[in-house]
Amino acid sequence: MNRMLLKLTLAVVLLLGLAGAALPQSSTFFNQRDDEYRLLGLKRAKEAYEVARAEFDRQNELFKRGLITQSELDRAHNVFSDAEVNYQQSLLAVLFEQQFVSVVGAVKYHAKDGGRKVKLTLANMSSGGEEFQKLINIDDKLFRSLQPDVISNVYVSLFNDQNAIISQPYEIKIPELRSGSPQTIDFSLMQELDAVTVSIIYGRGSQRTMKIFLQKDVSVNKVAVQSEQFSQEVDLGNSASYDLTLELFSGSENTFALEAVNLPQEIIRNFKDAANQARLSQVKFTESSTSKRALLEIQMPDRPTATVAMDQPITFYVVALPADRTARPDDLTTRTWTENEIAALGVGYAKLELLPRGRGRLLVRSPQLYHSIEEGGTVEVLMDVVNEGSRRLDNITLTADVPLNWTKQIEPATIPALQIGEESRVKLTFKPADDVAAGKYEVRVRFDGTSGGQP
Repeated sequence: MNRMLLKLTLAVVLLLGLAGAALPQSSTFFNQRDDEYRLLGLKRAKEAYEVARAEFDRQNELFKRGLITQSELDRAHNVFSDAEVNYQQSLLAVLFEQQFVSVVGAVKYHAKDGGRKVKLTLANMSSGGEEFQKLINIDDKLFRSLQPDVISNVYVSLFNDQNAIISQPYEIKIPELRSGSPQTIDFSLMQELDAVTVSIIYGRGSQRTMKIFLQKDVSVNKVAVQSEQFSQEVDLGNSASYDLTLELFSGSENTFALEAVNLPQEIIRNFKDAANQARLSQVKFTESSTSKRALLEIQMPDRPTATVAMDQPITFYVVALPADRTARPDDLTTRTWTENEIAALGVGYAKLELLPRGRGRLLVRSPQLYHSIEEGGTVEVLMDVVNEGSRRLDNITLTADVPLNWTKQIEPATIPALQIGEESRVKLTFKPADDVAAGKYEVRVRFDGTSGGQP
């Protein structure tokens, strides 16, 4: 009787083992909407994984006791492996869907070489942290093995409104961006802008673009000054304008005075507003306007001087000083400053260059342009050649176009040079032909010369 009961008990155990091996197959049922609602799909996959794992552990225990065969254990292991892979895939899908990179700081600052740079700070704002872990009660070992707090291969670029890259380097790669550890990268701006579009590509091809207004680095407490027309040639007696871009990098000062340093006193200078041409001595910035445009207009003297020599470049500086600066040098505009001395003042400045040029101006004067000639006589015409320009005149030649068969004599026919303000007299003698009829005749006189190698 005891032996028969033992056999019956063994049969029941085997049947239970076989029935249990088939259960995980039905628990891994796939719902096609799991791809649409990934978090619910993850919960479903997690439950199936836990059931398959428990069943495999139970089948393994039965195998050790010799109650099931190797093939039955292998079948339970395959079900468990499929459930585990499905769970990991669902977990990865949710993690990658939740990845998010955000720009938490964008500061524009003025580099020592005069260029503009942007300091961009990026942060991993993904929801794969503790809150996400608690939501679905994920096993810590598996969760950490997938590194939910790390976004790999983050590529960043800066664009203008025309979708052209205006950053140098064109693109920066961040190999890993961990949650809670923002990273800062530096770009040089190849175009002067106050707002840029940030392009971010990360993870498995996720992409974000956002247009952001650049903050200013207020720690330097000065105004950056730039001019595109930093070097110009100006003729004596003429005027020129330098365009100025003023950009505020200050958190404590908003009013600044403009000065031209190392510019000779003979040169008249005025600062003007670029929009309405109003004369300026100071500029004031507001919270909504941290960039301004201005002009420096200069008027050259009519003649060279000891400090304004022809063809000798003049290097000078435009500086922006805080209006209430107590340590402002008294001799700022009365002596010559070196660039190192100006930089040591800790103010914004731009280095400019002026090349004085001159051009000769040929003026011809004659006391009388109408003459009467008796038959067989001649006429003498006196003309004064004057250089009224701001440069020496060279190789002045005189030619006369007279009527047919007339004779002419020019003394001198060539003037080697005329200095500024110098004049020279020329005598022209004309004799009509012997058979000329009475009437009115015209003689044309031409003067040609060069100034600085130019006609």
